Amino acid sequence: MVARFVIVIASLAAASPAFSQTMNADMARRFVVGKLFAFTCFDGSRGAGRIYGDGSVIGTVQMGGSGPARAMWMPAGTLRVKGEAVCAALKSMPFEPCFNLTRTSDHSFRGAVSGMGFAYCDFTRRSVVASVSPRPLVSRSTPIQATAVVTDDKKPTTDD
Repeated sequence: MVARFVIVIASLAAASPAFSQTMNADMARRFVVGKLFAFTCFDGSRGAGRIYGDGSVIGTVQMGGSGPARAMWMPAGTLRVKGEAVCAALKSMPFEPCFNLTRTSDHSFRGAVSGMGFAYCDFTRRSVVASVSPRPLVSRSTPIQATAVVTDDKKPTTDD
């Protein structure tokens, strides 16, 4: 399961401007790192995740599109650049899969396992709202208080 998630998220590790544009590792880094992407895959798996500049990944995945969504975390160095390719280093796999990354819009890209074009995931950038409160915000008004002003005759008066 971790291997599949890495394949899904590793596809996240690349992208750049221009529709249907193949992205190299540098383009992918600029397009993806630090941003939140939702994804859906050829096998029905779906989720969301964020890739960090150190190659670590944090997200959720629902395998096959059913069952519970699971939180996933992969340490620094999981995703790495090899030449112009983005690859995944997984202890559970005897090889490091690399990915073909194609930007499909200003906010999306497709990631496919190199040599296996049928094994792909589509990624769409999501906006993140900083602080969403589950309850309405209550305005707390602060009463304005009069202040004392000293005049020429040194008698305090109230400022209007």
